[in-house]
Amino acid sequence: MEIQKRRESKSARTRRAILSSARRLFFERGYDGATVRQIAEAVPIDPSMIIRYFGSKEQLFADATVVDLRFQDFGPFPGDDIGRLLIEHFLDLWENEDGDLGLAILLRSSAHNEEARTKIREIFAQQVIPLISRIDPLDAERRAGMIVSQLFGLALCRYILELSPISAMPRDDIVQIFGPTIQHYAVGGTSTA
Repeated sequence: MEIQKRRESKSARTRRAILSSARRLFFERGYDGATVRQIAEAVPIDPSMIIRYFGSKEQLFADATVVDLRFQDFGPFPGDDIGRLLIEHFLDLWENEDGDLGLAILLRSSAHNEEARTKIREIFAQQVIPLISRIDPLDAERRAGMIVSQLFGLALCRYILELSPISAMPRDDIVQIFGPTIQHYAVGGTSTA
C-alpha cells in the first residue's frame, strides 16, 4: 500500500510538471508553436509520457487552459459596486503570482486556434453571462459581451502586447478609469444614443 501511495504521488507530480511546462510554453508560443517534444524537454521527460498522461496534445491543451474566473469570491452580490470589483478581480487573476495562465493562453492562442476560441466562448456563456444575469437578466448577454470586450482589450494591451502606457499604468489608475465603464455596462448601459 505504501509503494502504491508513493507511485501515485510521483504520478501526480509528473502530471503537474507536464501541465506547468505546457502552460508556460503554450503561453509563450501559442498552441501551434509549442510541440509535445518541447514540452517534454522542459519537464524533462520522454514525449511518450505526455501521451500516456494526457492522450494527445489537444487534451493537454484543454487541461492546461481550464479557467475558473472565481466569481464566487464576491460573496453576496454587490451590484452597485460591480464595476470596481470586476476590474480589481480581473487584475488579480492576471497579476497574482499563483495565477493560472489558462486565460492568458486562451487569449494569446485564440487568433489562430479554434479550440481556444471555443473555450473562451464557453467561459463567457458559463461564467460571465450568469454573473451579469444576477444583476439583471434583461440583455445580460449583450452587457456581458461589452464587459468582456473591455477586459480582454485591457488584458491584450497590458499583459500580452505590453503596450505602454497601459502596461505601465498603476493599478489604482486602471481601476479608476475602467471601473465606471464596466459598471455602466453591468447595470444596463447598452444604449447607443
